[in-house]
Amino acid sequence: QVQLVESGGGLVQPGGSLRLSCAPSGNSFAIRAAGWYRQAPGNQREWVASITSGGATNYADSVKGRFTISADNAKNTVYLQMNNLKPEDTAVYYCKALQPKLGRPLAEHWGQGTQVTVSS
Repeated sequence: QVQLVESGGGLVQPGGSLRLSCAPSGNSFAIRAAGWYRQAPGNQREWVASITSGGATNYADSVKGRFTISADNAKNTVYLQMNNLKPEDTAVYYCKALQPKLGRPLAEHWGQGTQVTVSS
């Protein structure tokens, strides 16, 4: 059962922009913190960006200055704004969200991924 859904992927020209969204299906849980990861065929899944419950952000060197992670608390949605896209950004992008649990460690939720293809 899918509880976390990504959207916004697609085909874009080099130098173009795309915005990915991540939200729980049916608003089934509140996102405390989140991160974006990506995986290209034959490659390891790599961390791209993260945001804490306090709004602090961090980025991989490969996307720093081009990507921005943000959260809309009212909509319980996390975004990844991707600008100046390069062919090497081509990958399936996955969202990870953290859910607080009383008396338990934080629960991790992963989306099914959304394909981003950067090609001329």
